[in-house]
Amino acid sequence: MIPITDSIAIDESEIEESFIRASGPGGQNVNKVATAVQIRFDLAGSANLPDDLKQRAARLAGRKLTREGVIVITAARFRTQERNREDAVARLVALLQQAAVRPTIRRPNRPTRASKQRRLAAKSRRSAIKSFRGRATVPPEE
Repeated sequence: MIPITDSIAIDESEIEESFIRASGPGGQNVNKVATAVQIRFDLAGSANLPDDLKQRAARLAGRKLTREGVIVITAARFRTQERNREDAVARLVALLQQAAVRPTIRRPNRPTRASKQRRLAAKSRRSAIKSFRGRATVPPEE
């Protein structure tokens, strides 16, 4: 079992992995050995995840999510299969951990009477300062 949170974990058998050839550094070895890993996790069919977490994970996955509800993560950062596998699983776990955090519901509140009075007092002070910036008027001569 791969732990996501204290109460949620996914079974390792739910993750399918396949190895593909990676681009990038590696010299001639890159043309011979399939070091990149592509993991597939059936988000829609997972029985271990609650429905609200699935919905948030689907929104967070973006282009990594297929129409069938499968998250596909490709890792080719490292030169070995094992490190790429660990990287891909870590990225999947990070995505699911981020989805496991419930967003806080915003409850709008009204400003207090004192805060309204402070705001209006500050506005009137500022208005008084600006009123003195005008041109000095000269009284007409008689």
